[in-house]
Amino acid sequence: MQLEALVEKFKQKDEKAFESLYNMYRESMQGVIFNIVRDNDIAEEVMQDVFIKAWHNASNYSAEKGRFFTWILNIARNAAIDKTRSKAFKKTKQNLNSDFFVDILETSESLDNSTDAIGIKKFVSKLAEKCKAVIELLYFKGYTQVEASEELNMPIGTIKTRNRNCISELRKLVLN
Repeated sequence: MQLEALVEKFKQKDEKAFESLYNMYRESMQGVIFNIVRDNDIAEEVMQDVFIKAWHNASNYSAEKGRFFTWILNIARNAAIDKTRSKAFKKTKQNLNSDFFVDILETSESLDNSTDAIGIKKFVSKLAEKCKAVIELLYFKGYTQVEASEELNMPIGTIKTRNRNCISELRKLVLN
């Protein structure tokens, strides 16, 4: 079935369409969420919540504004960030084992295999260094634009412009 038709059935609350889209995007969404929350069980829970939220808000999706994958990816990313900011999540991370911190230290410098959950690493690696830095912080590490601005010591306007331009470049690479 064509993706557009599947999405339309999803918007009309067709359960088979939900199941098909869930199976198509489950691994990608869980990978993106895991890169933010760093816990498989929590990533699975958030991923399921994302699809339920998408199901309830399907009428808000518009193909004119972007692809369905991008729409649900943004829901997943935002849900994962919200999860990390919750009191319950912060409490569970108070007594972490050293493996968690070693992994953070190893992955804080560059894109690694765990950021390739949706197969985009090969495209991101072709971008200029300035784009890699912005995309890594905003999309793979869950930083807000303000946090990325502080981390990269750049004005927020520069981060926003660079993000838009770099995503445009990435889109060209992916579509070619």
